Amino acid sequence: MTSPTARLPEPDLSALEGRTIVVTGANSGIGRIAARSLAAAGARVILAVRTPQKGLDAAATMTGDVEVRTLDLADLASIRSFADELSEPIDVLINNAGLMIPPLGRTADGFELQFGTNHLGHFALTNLLLPRIRDRVVTLASLGHRLGRIDLGDLNWERRPYRALPAYAQSKLANLLFTAELHRRLAAADSPVRALAAHPGVSSTNLLSRNQKLSPVERLTIRWAQPEEDGAQPTLLAASADLPGNSYIGPGEFMGWRGAPTPASRSRRARDAQVARRLWVASEELTGESFPQDAMAPSS
Repeated sequence: MTSPTARLPEPDLSALEGRTIVVTGANSGIGRIAARSLAAAGARVILAVRTPQKGLDAAATMTGDVEVRTLDLADLASIRSFADELSEPIDVLINNAGLMIPPLGRTADGFELQFGTNHLGHFALTNLLLPRIRDRVVTLASLGHRLGRIDLGDLNWERRPYRALPAYAQSKLANLLFTAELHRRLAAADSPVRALAAHPGVSSTNLLSRNQKLSPVERLTIRWAQPEEDGAQPTLLAASADLPGNSYIGPGEFMGWRGAPTPASRSRRARDAQVARRLWVASEELTGESFPQDAMAPSS
């Protein structure tokens, strides 16, 4: 097992040539950079995006084998349709798409928008695609998970007064708990598929620029943010390197804000196996999707 302070090599994407990779939210930010890099390395990349035209605009800036497909993670019907239409084997699923501190909103199925998109949407998508995944699932978390608490009695902010930042932090903590429990279930099923997580540190993406009313702290955060290209490196490393399941990769400098990818640390709450299992059960009940019985990777 890699130690939490070990420095990792730069991503080597050559092994992904000819592989099929799905990237959610690949029309902008970290997802766009990751998809572009993977396609340039020879991978077949499927841009899973909510707005097809934005996906096509992003694809036009990429070289290689790139395909755009519609996926709205805030709509379970869209997720199921995407999974049904994507019948071929997948080598890597990158759960990248996400929302960050919007006003209170609800998904098509009534979930709080951030929890529903960032966690429940990817939870449903992963379980639906898992029988066709051959190598790994990489889920994007955040430094913000350290502020998160999982309220199993009110995951969708129906009883509590809504607060955007705690809701975001809960969704990002859920991403790490999902990765840990997915890894446990895959290992118990003797599956060769690995579940890993990554975070971009603090990067200059549209998740930051979208928020128009910025506090002095938020303005300082943007000033110290690293470029998107650097923020995508942990994702690319998690997608390509020979790392053990449940690895968590992020920038290694300035408290994880920036720098070359290294093994990242999790909060105590993100290491709570009991909460991870309870969150999984709750997510199954909310989405109607569960860990597939045939969760072995398809043959090459």
